This record gives sequence, C-alpha cells and structure tokens, in this order.
Amino acid sequence: MRKKNVLAWICIQHVLKFLFYFSGAVTLWVFQQAMTEAEIKKEDYKPTKRKQSEKSNGTTKRVKKEKSTKASSKRAKEVKTEVKQEGAHEEKTLGVKKEEDGEEDQNGFDDDQSFKWWENPDDLDGEVKWETLEHNGVIFPPEYEPLPKNVKLYYDGRPVTLPLEAEEVAGFFGALLESDHAKNPTFQANFFRDFKKVLEESGGCAEADIENFEKCDFSKIFEYYNAKREERRALPPKEKKRLKEEKEKAEEKYKYCLLNGRKEQVGNFRIEPPGLFRGRGAHPKTGALKRRVRPEDITLNLGKDAPIPAPPEGTQWGEIKHDNTVTWLAMWKENIMGNVKYVRFSQNSSFKGMSDFKKFEKARELKKHIDKIRDDYRSKLKSNMMIDRQIATATYLIDIFALRAGGEKRDDEADTVGCCSLRFEHIFLKPPNTVIFDFLGKDSIRFYQEVQVDQQVFKNLKIFKKDPKKPGDDLFDRLNPGILNTYFQDFMPGLTAKVFRTYNASKTMQDQIDNIPNEGTVNEKVVAFNAANREVAILCNHQRTIPKAHQAGVQKINERIEEMMWQKIKLKRLMLQLDKTLKKKEMSYFAEVADLTKEKEQEIVTRWSERELDKVQKKFEKDKERLGYERKEMPAEDYKVKMAEIKEDHKKRLEKTKEIVKQYKAEAKKQKYEEKSSYTMEKLKTQVDKLEERIKNTSLQLKDKEENSTVSLGTSKMNYIDPRLTVMFAKKFNVPIEKLFTKTLRDKFAWAIESADENWRF
Repeated sequence: MRKKNVLAWICIQHVLKFLFYFSGAVTLWVFQQAMTEAEIKKEDYKPTKRKQSEKSNGTTKRVKKEKSTKASSKRAKEVKTEVKQEGAHEEKTLGVKKEEDGEEDQNGFDDDQSFKWWENPDDLDGEVKWETLEHNGVIFPPEYEPLPKNVKLYYDGRPVTLPLEAEEVAGFFGALLESDHAKNPTFQANFFRDFKKVLEESGGCAEADIENFEKCDFSKIFEYYNAKREERRALPPKEKKRLKEEKEKAEEKYKYCLLNGRKEQVGNFRIEPPGLFRGRGAHPKTGALKRRVRPEDITLNLGKDAPIPAPPEGTQWGEIKHDNTVTWLAMWKENIMGNVKYVRFSQNSSFKGMSDFKKFEKARELKKHIDKIRDDYRSKLKSNMMIDRQIATATYLIDIFALRAGGEKRDDEADTVGCCSLRFEHIFLKPPNTVIFDFLGKDSIRFYQEVQVDQQVFKNLKIFKKDPKKPGDDLFDRLNPGILNTYFQDFMPGLTAKVFRTYNASKTMQDQIDNIPNEGTVNEKVVAFNAANREVAILCNHQRTIPKAHQAGVQKINERIEEMMWQKIKLKRLMLQLDKTLKKKEMSYFAEVADLTKEKEQEIVTRWSERELDKVQKKFEKDKERLGYERKEMPAEDYKVKMAEIKEDHKKRLEKTKEIVKQYKAEAKKQKYEEKSSYTMEKLKTQVDKLEERIKNTSLQLKDKEENSTVSLGTSKMNYIDPRLTVMFAKKFNVPIEKLFTKTLRDKFAWAIESADENWRF
C-alpha cells in the first residue's frame, strides 16, 4: 500500500512539473509571437511583384512579401500580408544607401529579379501604366572646355579670337575636318549659317568680319582634337579601366528607377551633347547646329509623392508632370526638326517587353485573317472604282514585297518614300509583268528591286502612270496611309502596314528554319541560321553600305586561312619525312601536299615573319608608353629599373622571333622541315585534325562575312523576327543562345527565352 502511495505521489510530481514547464513555454511562445508581430509592423513596406491590382473608391490593394526574424530560432521567415493603402505613399530618398539583412543597395532601389510579367501579361495592360514612379533624373554632358590660347580659327590667313559660344561651334566642325561630312557642301553651308548666328548672338569677332566660309581655316583646331583623340587611345588599359569605372560609378544612380516599388532599368538617361547634326543619307539639314539642352528645357515625369531630383546648381527643371498614362521619364524638344525626345525605360524593361510581346502576338493574329485579306484585295484589283484599285494594288505591294506604308514629307526632311508616297519616277515597267523599284526608303537606304508581279497588278501600275502623269506626280494619287489603314482595320483591329512586315518577316523565318537540316557543327548551324535571317533582311530591305574595313577584314581572314593551310601541309610533310611509305598508303590524305609550291610557301613565310616582328615592336612601344604614363607616380630610380626590364624583355623576344623566322625561311627554301624528338605520328595527326577544324570554322566565318556585307541582320532580328523563333531554333538545334543573341538582345528578349521551347511555332 505504501509503495502504491509513493508511486502515486511521484506521478503527481511529474504531472505538476509538466504543467509548469508547459505553461512557461506557452507564455514564452506568446511573448515571441507578440515581438515578431511588432517587428513586422516596424519594417518598411517594400512592394514586390504585384499579383492583383484593384481600384475601388480610391483604395488600392496589393499583395506584398515581408521578411521577419523569429527570436527563438533566428531563422528568416517569409510572411505574406495584404496591405490596404488609402492614398498614402511612403517617402524614399533615391541614391541613398539602405541596409537590409546586412547588405547595402547602392541606388536605394530593391532589386526584384523575380518579376516575370509574361506569366500574367494582362496585369500590365491598360490605360494606367503605373501607380508609383521614382527616378533620379538625367545626366547632362559636361560644359565646354575652352581651347588652349595657341589654338585658333584662322580667317583669311590670320588667327582670330572667338567668343566661347562661337569657339565651341567652330570646334564641332574642326574636329570633323577630315571626315566625309565636312566635305559635303550642304553640311558646310548649314554649319556656317548656324556658326555665324551664334557668333552674332555672342558678340561677334573683334578682329575680323567672318562672312566667307572659304576663308576659314580649321586645321589648327583639327590638329588639337586629333591629338586629344590619339592621347586617349594611347592610355594604358589600366587607366582606361579606371576612367570607365569612374564614369560608371557617376552614372550608377541614373541607370535605375522604381516602378510600382520594383527596380527597373532606364534606357537613354544621358542628354545628347551639342554638336553638328549628321542625318541619314542626303538630309537637307545635315551640318545644322544641335544646341545644348539645359535643365530648363527638360520636363520630368514621376509620381506625385516621389522626391523631385535636384537639377544642376543654379538651374531649375522646365516642368514636372505626374502622368501615369505614359511610360516616359523625361522629355525635351530638339531644335533641328522640332521633334520631342524622350527618356524611356530600357529595352529589357517590362514595358518594352510587353510592347514587343503585343507586337508579335498581333502579327501572329494576322495568320487568321491573311487568306481573307488576300482574297479581298485580289478581287478589288479589277474594281471599277479607282480608289479600290489603288488600295488593292498598294496592299499587294505591302504584302508581297514588304514595302512600308510611306507618308508625306516636309521640305526640310530627307526625300524618303514608302508605298503610298511612290512617285511616277520610282517605278519602271518592263512587259509582260516586270517592275523595277528604285527609290530611297527609310534612313535614305536605296530600295532597288526588279521583281515579277501579278499580271493585273502590272496593268494597274501602267494605268496609274498613264498620261498626263509625269515625274514628280504621285503614283497612288487617291491614297494615303490613313485610308489604307482604315481598309486594313476592317479585317482586324490594329492592323497596319508594319504588322504586315512583321508577319511576313516572321513567317519567312519560320519557313526558312523548317528547311534547315538538324545536322552539322554548331558553327555550321549558326551560318545556316544567318542565311535564313538574311532572307528576311533582303525581304525587308535592311541593307547597309559595305563597311570601309570590310575588304581589309576579308583579306586578313584569307591570309589566316592560307597560313593555317601552310602549317597543316608542313605537318603532313613532316609525317612523310618520318615515314615515306605513307604517301602510297594514304594517297588522298597526302594529295594536298603538292599544292603548296616553294614560291607560295616563301611568300606566306615572309608575310608571317613581317607580322610577327611587327607584333614584337608594337608591344615594345606600348610597354614604353604605359611606363611613360606611370612615370609621374614613381621615383626616378624605379623608372630606370622598369625601363631596363622592358628593353631586356624586348631584346629577348626579338632574338627569339628572329631565330624562328630564320628557321622558317630556310625550311621554305628547301621544303625540308626540322624534326624534333618529341614528334610522333599520333601527335602530328592530332595537330593536323585541329588545324582542319580551325580552317573549316574560319572558312565558315569568311563565307558569313562576305554574304552579309551589304545586309543588316540585326535590324530584322531585333524588330521584325519574332524572338521566340530564334529561341526555338537554339533549343531545337542545340545551339547556345549566346551564338544567336547578343547580351543586349538576351536581356531584351528574356521573356521569349523563358517562354518558348523547341516546338514553338509562329
């Protein structure tokens, strides 16, 4: 009985202890929860990806993520809460360092890389583009740095002193003195007109009445700016890197903005510097002065509660706007054409991505209507109504030959045309159905094509050119882009000539990819892709003038191929020196050995030798230049030691190179090659295989370069070919996307890279 009582008492003690500890734990847990909630309330509200956005009676609902730390376990825990804001906006200071979890954000912007708008594209669609917008304004170019006292404009053989404003404009022309622009009479006339105007506004020149351009001598100014350019080029890599880092650091805070609390990249945040307008092609205003843009010319657009960026000291912004129905951050009007320039979000921003996505989806939508449209315009080609015939013929040209719509041009604009603005002299007719187009298209690029057209289209064009029409008269005299787009939109909302171009470009690319066999090396597949891209570029008339350095580049690649062939044949001849019986055993393998004559080999060796010796000398000169730049910051004794080391290194390199040159020349003369103990047949064959692969890849590179010399692949790839086609090709053909898209395009088309697979079709 006593034992039972003892056991009962022990049990009661354990129960009491358990209740005591349990109640303490509960109390501690409640306390910790209360502390955690208090910490959550104190934390700054940081909006992230918006999952829902509803406006009702001035109230905005958002879903947000917040971080809290649980005191008992010290582990981070993500807490989701729904926050209701009633017109309230939390103040943030841009460009100020913030701390979160021990890390600092250099811009004051939280980086939200997880925002994937393409997963819910409808969230960004609508009249209201944003709810909150903060940014740091724009960067202005540096103020003018006056010329040294001894650098002057010469007028009628005498140096003259100009007011700083006029001196700056004279410098713009002087810096371009040896360029093609400065030799253009239109460029000269426009520059001199604006130069005289600035000279008059700034007080004139006391030493001469500058009225004749032919008497102006800008050579001293050119020499000064040319020397500055050479000085910058001669900077050692270390100094160039330092200057670049300083520039990037100064620009860092302007590169990003806060859009709805989310960090987004800004595009062109630098204000254009003053200078002389170039224009494209034969632009009538080429050479005119682009005046300096001041803060007073700038309108900023940002949220109502966002802090206004400080303008440069002593200035003020022209205007501050809070327009959330637009997607620009700053704007100003340039003085050449009177056009408005905008600072917008970058190419990889959600707004630009959404714009591209909608553009290509609109082109895909055209697939559903294209047959109906073609049936309609073909039936109208024989209409009794002239306006219907012109609409049908223009639509045919836009659909089949990807012409732009075209529009009227002012007298001070370049004379470029599209379909609706074609004139009598822009087409030539050759029976039975050949049409020659010859006109300046966008950016003054010549559009010249000789094409076969539908017989009825040929008849219509003949009617449109009928007397009394003459050169200068419109071909489509009853048509303009507005009438044409109205016709298009009867079939599909939002359909324009540009949608036709995008559709035909992407459809052509899809058809071309379908014909590419999935075989060969990565380089061969890239060349095949570029060939497909080229067909699209030709369709869209994306031409370019052959670069000045093109021929030199082609020659350089040809020489490199020749030298690799020489090295390969040398190796095969060495193999024959080791075993002469191989020539009969493997006749096809060694057949090319006889192709390299003694004269040709000597020519290649001489060229190779000159280049190698030149490399050694250039390295020596560069090392001396770099040391000369660093001399300012080192003791004289250290400089002498460093210079001695550079000279010794140069001497050794030169001696070694001369020895190799001597050996190669002797070998080429006798066509007998030095055998080394390390040579084995297996090693020589391996080297031959590597050279053959390099020759193959370099030959592909040369072919690609020559075929694309007059065609711009980038324009169609960036603007007209649906990027999901490129992504599909990369995934289906196992080609790294880096081979097809530059870093800029990979950022711009991140939505396509993540959303398309190898089976995607336009």
